Amino acid sequence: MNIGIDKKADKTILTLQEERIDAHNSAELKDYLLRLLENGAEDVVVNLQAVRFIDSSGLGALLSGYKNANLRQRRLVLAGLQPRVQSMFELTRLHRVFDIYPNLQEVLADDDRADSANRSHSQ
Repeated sequence: MNIGIDKKADKTILTLQEERIDAHNSAELKDYLLRLLENGAEDVVVNLQAVRFIDSSGLGALLSGYKNANLRQRRLVLAGLQPRVQSMFELTRLHRVFDIYPNLQEVLADDDRADSANRSHSQ
């Protein structure tokens, strides 16, 4: 599986550079997410901008990552869902489980807003 990784502040950003997340590569994604969390990643952002198709095994891999993050009191959020992928999340009602952002910039902007609100409350 082709995964780009980047670090921005306390976020680990995974950019999935695959058009499909399915039975052929979902186990690798699941293992990758688990290793990241075991190695101390705080907040994980999975950028799905390039993904055009996801099946139940792909959804399962992301859900496993989400559950593992929660067990460690960390966050796993999604960004950049294409319409077909978004409809799979809605069909399975997983859009009610995950925090889903329209794109990576929104995730980072949301953090900036939270940091700025925290600074103003602490003064």
